[in-house]
Amino acid sequence: MKRPLLATLIIGIFVVVGVSAMHLSAQVQQFESRAADYISPYAAATHVVPKQWQYVFMSILSFGVAALTVTSLRRRRIALIALGLLIELAAVSWICSLYKVFFQPLPSMFAVAIAFIVADRYTAIAQRGRAVTARAFFSDRLSNEQVQRVIAGDIPFDAEAKTYETTVVVCDVANKYDLAEDCEPPVFGKLTEEFIRRATDVFMQAGAYIQTADAEGVVALFGFPEADAHHGDKAVRVALDVVERFRQARIANGEQKCDVHLGVSSGTMIVAPLQDGERPGLITSGEPVELARRFCVANRFYGSRVLIGPRTFELASRYIVARPIDFLSGVNSRERHEIYEPLWPAAEAKPEQLARRDCFWNGVVFYREKRWAEAYSEFQKARGPNEEEDAPLQLYLRRLEPLALNLAEMPMRQA
Repeated sequence: MKRPLLATLIIGIFVVVGVSAMHLSAQVQQFESRAADYISPYAAATHVVPKQWQYVFMSILSFGVAALTVTSLRRRRIALIALGLLIELAAVSWICSLYKVFFQPLPSMFAVAIAFIVADRYTAIAQRGRAVTARAFFSDRLSNEQVQRVIAGDIPFDAEAKTYETTVVVCDVANKYDLAEDCEPPVFGKLTEEFIRRATDVFMQAGAYIQTADAEGVVALFGFPEADAHHGDKAVRVALDVVERFRQARIANGEQKCDVHLGVSSGTMIVAPLQDGERPGLITSGEPVELARRFCVANRFYGSRVLIGPRTFELASRYIVARPIDFLSGVNSRERHEIYEPLWPAAEAKPEQLARRDCFWNGVVFYREKRWAEAYSEFQKARGPNEEEDAPLQLYLRRLEPLALNLAEMPMRQA
């Protein structure tokens, strides 16, 4: 915001001083008089607009046109506005002549034209520098639309070390080690390449920054480079969309081998330009990346598709229906992070689905309190029409069945 304001002030002052200096020239005054006679004859006027008002009009128009041109992303539209102002100034001069008032429009017209040209050239030069920076840092990491927004200045970015509040999504092939054993290397390579392409396309279309995309998974950042207060719920919605797209692709192709797991974690990331190296790049580092990887791997144990951390759940709980799964150790062995499984967008959840989610939640609470019978009862209520596909529910039921059976047999033994 400071740079456009400073540029507007400099351009506005330059235009006002320049047009005022031109207006003092005898040749310019002679040209203005001849040109004005075609619109508003001076000899027929009984009143003349004072020069002081001319300076006021020039100042307002030069600063206004400069501000619009510097801050707008659509310079062609601003050019049309400037052209409209020129026509309106000529029309105002003609209307004033009908009432025997002489208004010299050329100084104000000069101010509009020069302010637009200078501001337009300044914007073009500034965008040229941003284009080099944007393509150097974000080529193949942001969508073309996002890169163009960085170039246009719609997404502010300075190549300096900063912290960003982001949500990190780690996406990986669910059973890649089994695929590596069962498939020939060319087939495995083709499957991995197809996974990287599909996942990267979905994340980039959603506006994410791709940190890495290789055989170890795709890491996407939401909330960088464009700050977004809703980066948490947006990342979770995109993660659910990735799962659904891969499921639809398996159904359409009749391919049941490739599936995806995702881990989502929110927090502070440090982003700094890479100082040494042949090609400019960005260093992105922070705890959310490590936690998201752990959550992604934990899906293999719980049978879930997506797992999110507590901070992400806090950010997305108003927009996403989720349920608690378990606790995982953090980067520090003393830390424990509660993980949640997102199920559906809140706007799409049905009442019976919410009821089953609540029963599952109660079951987890009773399980942690070692109230086995009550936990088993709540998990039974959480069964749905596709319970065989609900791996986390089946996991808890398998854990509780022997405990619940022992509780049921204890009164019989005592009798």
